[in-house]
Order: sequence, then structure tokens, then C-alpha cells
Amino acid sequence: MTSEITTPVELKKMDPVFGQLSFDNHEQIVFCHDKDTGLKAIIGIHNTVMGPALGGTRMWNYANEWEALNDVLRLSRGMTFKSAITGLNLGGGKAVIIGDSKADKTPEMITRFGEFVNSLSGKYITAEDVGTTTEDMDRIHKVTNHVTGISESIGGSGNPSPVTAYGVYMGMKAAAKYQFGSDNLEGKKVLVQGTGHVGETLISYLRTEGAEVLVSDIHQDKMENMVAKYGAKIFTGADLYAADVDIYSPCALGATINDETVNKIKAKVIAGAANNQLAVEAVHGQILRERGIAYAPDFLINAGGIINVYGEIVKYGKDQAMKMTENIYNTTLEIFNFAEVNNMTTQQAAMQIAQNRIDQRKKENAAK
Repeated sequence: MTSEITTPVELKKMDPVFGQLSFDNHEQIVFCHDKDTGLKAIIGIHNTVMGPALGGTRMWNYANEWEALNDVLRLSRGMTFKSAITGLNLGGGKAVIIGDSKADKTPEMITRFGEFVNSLSGKYITAEDVGTTTEDMDRIHKVTNHVTGISESIGGSGNPSPVTAYGVYMGMKAAAKYQFGSDNLEGKKVLVQGTGHVGETLISYLRTEGAEVLVSDIHQDKMENMVAKYGAKIFTGADLYAADVDIYSPCALGATINDETVNKIKAKVIAGAANNQLAVEAVHGQILRERGIAYAPDFLINAGGIINVYGEIVKYGKDQAMKMTENIYNTTLEIFNFAEVNNMTTQQAAMQIAQNRIDQRKKENAAK
């Protein structure tokens, strides 16, 4: 008897989509390619039980196509639960464009991508994300109505980043209330990893309240800008995950809480804007719980952006969006209490509540 060893690369090729670890009963995966513009994109539609799948388009220079597929699968799934936990009549979707947004992106590429979005007839609604802008959404709007986050001058809600940051801020204050007994962040030491649009706005909220903010970013000039504008300090330690801080706020890319970092973290609260912060939800969420670290589920507290762009669909304004986003504070506290009573992680608690809403809607849809 002979046996053959299958390498991980070969295994992926056997089941390149449905066999992906991140595949979780996704309804539809759309591969978009256009030779003339150089467009290579993937649209992931995870679930449309609650409504059309809304989620941003991320442009990133992925190492390979497998990495891009894994990202869109994880991100689109997260959007399903984000909309459900927030009480929006939306499903979950996401898109990724493979390439360097600074070097490869062209108006023609974005227009062609918009045409692919339009071909889905409203099942997927796009918005901006890392590597795309409000200007890109305006360009997409010229070829499809299935886009949000367009400029206010043409009837949109504009850049959703400030509302996203406000939701993260509310979630952070709720997590502090649960962990420290007070939501007052004055004097608290907060490490913000990632100083993009959301990270910067969050820093401004924190500094206004009197928190001591340390920043970390791959771009030195961005960190120096945070120092000049808000009086933040640049983190200079050897390992930011082992930093002696009260709150760790991941606001860049996901999976920063993983096998290598989860046992180093000294912060007592984790609350940030990044998606999919837990590399393996069941494993790393449980370790945080056992270590007594209060983790505010990312898909809950970073929902301000989708609340903002949802207003374009159901026609409410910025004031209503901010009011709804402020309620993230109450929902976060509810999740912490639910998790404690039911002896589970906060990630599991938030997922369960969201899944219950989806299941209930599915029953209602079937009964019609």
C-alpha cells in the first residue's frame, strides 16, 4: 500500500472555492476580469436573507489570488452579521480589486468594475473601503445605481469614515464601562494601530476626551501628522502587542489577534475598526476571554459606516445616522452582559444574536 502526501497548495487547487476555510455557505462568488483595463476583482455575496448584500470594495495588492479570495469571503461574511446585529435590512457582501491602488488604479478600471456591479441587478450594492474613495464611488455611480457612499453634492452621504469612527468610539467607551467600571477615557492609554481616515477621526475623539494616544502605522509621515495635529505619541517599543496600555485599537487590516500575538497583549480592552480582528474566532476569542480581556466585536462597533450609507437607500440624513450609531454603545454593553450570563465569548454572543435575527427573517420570508 502506498500513500501520497498532498501539499496545502495542491489541496487548495482541488477545491479552490467551496473548499476554502473561509467559505461559509456563500450564495454567490463573482470573478470579474477585463484585459483592457487590467481589472481583476472578486465580488462575494454571502447572504441576502435580510436584504441586498451591501459592502465596500477594497483595492489591495494581495500576494496572490488565494489571499484575495480568502479576504473577500471573510469580509462578505462579516458584513452579513454586521447588518444583522445593527438591525438593518441588508445582507452581506464585499468586493476586492487586486492591485496597488496608488499605482494600478485608473478611472477606466473603476468604471469597468462598476459595470460588473450593475450586471448583478442590485443583489450587491458597493461602497468605498481601503484603497477606494468617494470619487471612485461617484465614477461607479455613472454606470450603476447600486452604489452608496457617493458625494453629498450628488445626493449621497459622503465619506462614511467619520461615522465609522464614532461607532468605534462608542463601542470603546462601552467596553471601558464594562471592564473598568467607567466609560470616562480621560487618562487612559490607548494604542491605535492604523491612522487612516477612521483611525485619525478616532484619535481626534480620544484626544478631545483627554486620553493618552499612542499611534502605530506603516507610514511614518502619517504618524508624524497625528503627533502634530492631535498631540499623539508615536509608539517606539519593540512589540506593540506587548505594549503596556489600557486599550488596544486595531484600525488597519484584520487578523492581528492571532497565535503569535494573543498571549502577548497586555491591554485590558480591545476595541478597533479593523474587520476580522480575530484570526480564528473560536480559538482567539476564547483565549481573550480566559485572559480577562474585554473584546468588543469588530463587526458590531465598526458598523457606523454601513449605518451611514444605508441612509442613502432608506432616505435618512446624517443626524439620524449619528443617532443610530451612538446606540452602538448600548448594544455593546448588551453583548458583554449576554456573553457573561451565557458563559461565552463576546464574539459568540454577537454572532448568535445576529444569526437569530437572520433565522427569524428567513422564516418570515418563507411564510409569505
